[in-house]
Amino acid sequence: MVYKKFGKRFFDLLLSLILIVLLSPIMIIVFLVLIFSNHKPIIFIQKRPGYKEQIFKLCKFATMKNNRDRSNNLLADKDRITKLGNWLRKTSLDELPQLFNVLIGDMSFVGPRPLLVEYLGRYNAEQNRRHVVKPGITGYAQVNGRNNISWQKKFELDIYYVDNFSFQLDAKILFSTFIKVFKKESISKTGFVTTDKFLGNE
Repeated sequence: MVYKKFGKRFFDLLLSLILIVLLSPIMIIVFLVLIFSNHKPIIFIQKRPGYKEQIFKLCKFATMKNNRDRSNNLLADKDRITKLGNWLRKTSLDELPQLFNVLIGDMSFVGPRPLLVEYLGRYNAEQNRRHVVKPGITGYAQVNGRNNISWQKKFELDIYYVDNFSFQLDAKILFSTFIKVFKKESISKTGFVTTDKFLGNE
């Protein structure tokens, strides 16, 4: 109970401060590489729903360019992702700016991943319970298949986390995340650059 009320936020604040200091040289290098490679945009900012569906701005290093067709529509993800962006995704370095989201309290290190705002009206009541905790950089679904499992399974894992999160479970998820990042496992859905969109429940 203490961890849920106070400890989780204290842990997020302390660890985010430590990691920002330790990893700032890497973030600066990635930032400069993106600049000198003429990779635009450099930072990807997108509105996402967080705790109690409050909208916040999620930050990542950009992995795609804003290339458009003749009708000014964005091209498919596979046609916009760059070689550098693909490498950033495989190494998960694109996620580093989210440390600042954790620092200011929009996110936690562990929780359901924040999805698109457009999905809000597509959840059923049970699925929408994923918003009763802060979204995370990583989560229970991410260490149990990530983009290679169905949306239904992802939501089941998210709700399991909501109902059972603890210091021990968070530590287990963080350790599993480190191993998966090191092994570069389940970065994207097999055969796709990004996962397919959630279209709602049948």
